[in-house]
Amino acid sequence: MPRLTADAYLDHLRSESARFRDVLAACDPAARVPACPDWDAADLLWHLATVQRWWAEVVTARPTQPKEVEPPRPATYDELLATYDEWSRHLAEVLVGADPADEAWNWSSDHTVGFILRRQAHEALVHRVDAEQTAGLPSELDPVLAADGVHECLDVMYGGMPPWGTWEAGEGLVRVDVTDTGEELWLRFGMFAGTDPDSGTTYADEEDFHVVPAPTDVDLEPDVVVDGTAQDLELWLWNRGDDAGISVAGDQATYARFRAIVESPIN
Repeated sequence: MPRLTADAYLDHLRSESARFRDVLAACDPAARVPACPDWDAADLLWHLATVQRWWAEVVTARPTQPKEVEPPRPATYDELLATYDEWSRHLAEVLVGADPADEAWNWSSDHTVGFILRRQAHEALVHRVDAEQTAGLPSELDPVLAADGVHECLDVMYGGMPPWGTWEAGEGLVRVDVTDTGEELWLRFGMFAGTDPDSGTTYADEEDFHVVPAPTDVDLEPDVVVDGTAQDLELWLWNRGDDAGISVAGDQATYARFRAIVESPIN
C-alpha cells in the first residue's frame, strides 16, 4: 500500500492540528475525553502540545535522540492554547526544513523523518477526533488519510516488531478490505518473543500478526475478511468508534483471535 507524499502528510498535520485547536478553544476545559476518561479537555490539549514539542526536538536533533525534559505545564487554559500554538507551529516548521529520507531517532524500525511525519499526521488526526468527541461534535475523516491510518495502525502500532524481538509466522490469514478506497491488507498470525532491554520484561509465545504481501497464489483465500469504510475502520481500530460499520465473513474463531489483538491497548 503506497504512502502519501511528504507534502500531503504535512498538509494533514497542519489541518488536523488546527481543527484540534479550534474545537478545544471553544470547549469547556473540564469536559471529559470519552476515549481517555482520565483526561479532561485541558489534559488532551497539553498532551498533544507536549507530543508535538517532543517530535520537533527529535527532528531538530537528528539523527541522535535528544534528552527528554518534561516542560512545566501552564497554569491557565489560555496559556495552554498559546503554548500549543507555539509548539505545533514549530513542529510544522522543522518538518518543512527536513528531508523525509534523513535519519532521525524514533521508536520504530524506520529511523527516518518520513516516519515521524506520517506518525504525527495520524497522531493529530486521532486527537482531533478526541477533541470533537469531547465537545460533542461529529467527526468526518479524509478517506485517503484514514485508509493510510488503517495500514499504519495494523502494520506499525499492532504489527510492528522491536529489534530485540523475534517473530515466527503461524497459521491464519485475515484480509482487511477498505471498501471506499479499495485497499486490501493481508495479515498473518504468528508468535512474538523477546526481552525488552529497557524494562526487562520478557515475552514468550505471544500471538500477534504482521501485515504481509498479498499471496501470489490467486486461489488462496483468507480465513476471515473484515471490511468497512476507511473512517469506520480507523475509528474502530483506535477505539474511537464501535464496530457497527464493520462487516465480517469467514471463520469466527480466527476473527476472535484478530479482535483479541486489536482490542489490546496501544502503548
